[in-house]
Amino acid sequence: MNRSLISLILLAVLVFVGLSSVFIVDEREKALVLRFGKVVAVREEPGLAFKLPFVDNVVTYDDRILSREIGPLEVTPEDDRRLVVDAFARFRIADVRKFRQAVGSGGVALAENRLDSIMRAETRQVLGQVSSNDILSSDRATLMLRIRNGAIVQARQLGLEIIDVRLKRTDLPQANLEATFARMRAEREREAADEIARGDEAAQRVRAQADRTEVELVSDAEREAEVIRGEADAERNNIFAEAYGRDPEFFEFYRSLTAYGRALQGGNSSMVLSPDSEFFNYLKSSHGGADK
Repeated sequence: MNRSLISLILLAVLVFVGLSSVFIVDEREKALVLRFGKVVAVREEPGLAFKLPFVDNVVTYDDRILSREIGPLEVTPEDDRRLVVDAFARFRIADVRKFRQAVGSGGVALAENRLDSIMRAETRQVLGQVSSNDILSSDRATLMLRIRNGAIVQARQLGLEIIDVRLKRTDLPQANLEATFARMRAEREREAADEIARGDEAAQRVRAQADRTEVELVSDAEREAEVIRGEADAERNNIFAEAYGRDPEFFEFYRSLTAYGRALQGGNSSMVLSPDSEFFNYLKSSHGGADK
């Protein structure tokens, strides 16, 4: 009985020791085997791996591509027009041994803080060498590549590999933004005033042209009317002259009737004439002609 118990205890100890000496490396991870705090082995291939039980310690790190938000960051381009930039970096742990030596037990959190400092410094340096128009333009791939290339060397000292850097947002600071909007509003108002002034000037020209055209048309019409009236008067006089030449007595009779019609109209007007006045020749005549 004692031997069976001892055998069970030994078996249990062996199983425990065996399990303690085996660990599994996930395909998404990298593992370090530490012995008294020092790296004694690196396991990057997925599967089973072995270590000394109770002596070695296993630390795993994510082998996938990680992302880190960087921002908001205020930069000053070469034209001294301050901008606020938001960026992010995509990176992975390339050298897990160097990574452990650089950050110790701080792990990924400490590495991200150091990466923030690297990216901020490199972003300020690169964007400080170009104009704000280059930063605000849609073609910023060259700037992002320069930031990535500048940060790669420093990131390698941490055992990191920077895969990509992106500028997400580039805006003016709030105070500058309000000043810029005010300046843009003033420029648009000035342009609107210029357009209104040009429109008023054009309207004045159109009105002046219309007035001049009106005067010219009226003058032409009056001149043509005078010509037509003169021609008509001349034709009338010719007709009267011809008629008078054909029958002077009838023409004189017609003129007398016309004079009677104009003189003897209703109203309060009155005429004082002598009874033997020539004006009444046709009224005194018994046969409708003038007495001779």
